[in-house]
Amino acid sequence: MTTYVHDIGGAPVIIGAGLAGLMTALHLAPQPVVLLSRTPLGTDASSTLAQGGLAASLGEDDSPDLHLADTLAAGDGLCNEEIARRVVEAVPHAVENLIRLGAPFDRALDGKLRLGLEAAHSRRRVVHAADATGHQLFHALLAVARRTRSITIMEGITALRLVVAEGCTVGVLAVLESCAFALPTRRVVLATGGIGGLFCDTTNPLSSFGHGLALAACAGAELADLEFVQFHPTALDTQRRPMPLISEAVRGEGAVLVDEYGHRFLAATPGAEFASRDVVARAIANQLAAGHRVYLDARQCLGQKFAKRFPAIDAACKQAGIDPAVEPIPVRPAAHYHMGGVAVDTEGRSSVSGLWACGEVAHTGLHGANRLASNSLAEAVTTAAWVAASVAGTSAGWQWPRLPATVSVRPDPSPVRQLVSNALGIFRNGKALGEAITTLLTIAVGETAAADPALVALLIAIAAFRREESRGSHFRSDFLGRNPEALPSRLTLCTAFENAVALSWQRSERSC
Repeated sequence: MTTYVHDIGGAPVIIGAGLAGLMTALHLAPQPVVLLSRTPLGTDASSTLAQGGLAASLGEDDSPDLHLADTLAAGDGLCNEEIARRVVEAVPHAVENLIRLGAPFDRALDGKLRLGLEAAHSRRRVVHAADATGHQLFHALLAVARRTRSITIMEGITALRLVVAEGCTVGVLAVLESCAFALPTRRVVLATGGIGGLFCDTTNPLSSFGHGLALAACAGAELADLEFVQFHPTALDTQRRPMPLISEAVRGEGAVLVDEYGHRFLAATPGAEFASRDVVARAIANQLAAGHRVYLDARQCLGQKFAKRFPAIDAACKQAGIDPAVEPIPVRPAAHYHMGGVAVDTEGRSSVSGLWACGEVAHTGLHGANRLASNSLAEAVTTAAWVAASVAGTSAGWQWPRLPATVSVRPDPSPVRQLVSNALGIFRNGKALGEAITTLLTIAVGETAAADPALVALLIAIAAFRREESRGSHFRSDFLGRNPEALPSRLTLCTAFENAVALSWQRSERSC
């Protein structure tokens, strides 16, 4: 594959064109910026699938302090309180900015924003755009971005590697069809989304395997809290992938979880259907493991009003032959959001000079061990402004990068999905994690399309193996208690490989 250099004048490059990428590009205007999208815009982004909404303390009975308290409680002791406070205080202004950009948020009859209630929130504070908030926000921002002359959008581009020289970012190696090229730049922003595509059951696009994590890891960046993967409790239980999400907002309207006999199995659990997502997901998983079916029943609370209140969810259900107005909705947990990511500071800078991260791929410390519902969009729209300000204030100097001799193939996570689902699901244990690490290591160091997905899964498995406790979304059946001295975890590719090789060696020694 021939590689050439495409001169962009040292402009910043944003990899990923979901909500975080678009917001960062818009905040950089009028400074020129290049936005890379692996697919045609809007066709394969997690942002467009977000139903629930955006959490912001806008109600008269609410405040940033209350939003912060709920965020810290959900994070189970691992949130960065400084970052969390900064986000919850900034997000009301960010909502106002989104409205100016054309965001069509729902409003009550008096014209005020309609605020929804979701699990683990003590107040109604979630703003929605019907039940397709991510889709509506994305297309509103995309329309503005397409009108903004300083933003160059390159679609169908897959970033293969970051080019690093002497510890500094100097370019992006990418491919369009069979043509490989380098974009020389000293400023790169990762906005590539999450990791759900590593799992068989997921609400994310199947291509979302942690692309940005692989790029950052291979560039030498530090990663944080990779073991924390949130499983949404209520994905529509059909063969469709990605799985349609049955938003938490449906439970906010009064829907309840029942088994095939109509028994409300969460009734005695503190918070019931509004317990934290990890608690609800584990309860549902236990029901399924015992041979039961699980349903979300909205017949009493919504009935014939369901289609008007949740048109997109209603359409997905009816496509599967289910009418939520008159029958319960079959649900099961699915990989949904990654609390871990590229370790960044308060301005979104990674440990590699010239590399920033924004959105789900970043680890700011906001979410801790378990994300509070609808805080993901809140994080994306607030931190994008801080990332853009940091990028804009950094020198645009650049150099022609020295290109690698070989170019990686486009990644494909499908060969490792079953392995990842078995070892890194809702319930984990050291034996299964150790076996997965040994297998993933072999794949990750190879040259197949599964290498980068296997690398990301390997990093997550090592982090999960090292955290010998159960906390938030990370549940170890062999370490049921919480270790009060456990801290946020940090990992680099070098230390990860050292851990993996050592563990694989120990396993082979024991088998002799």
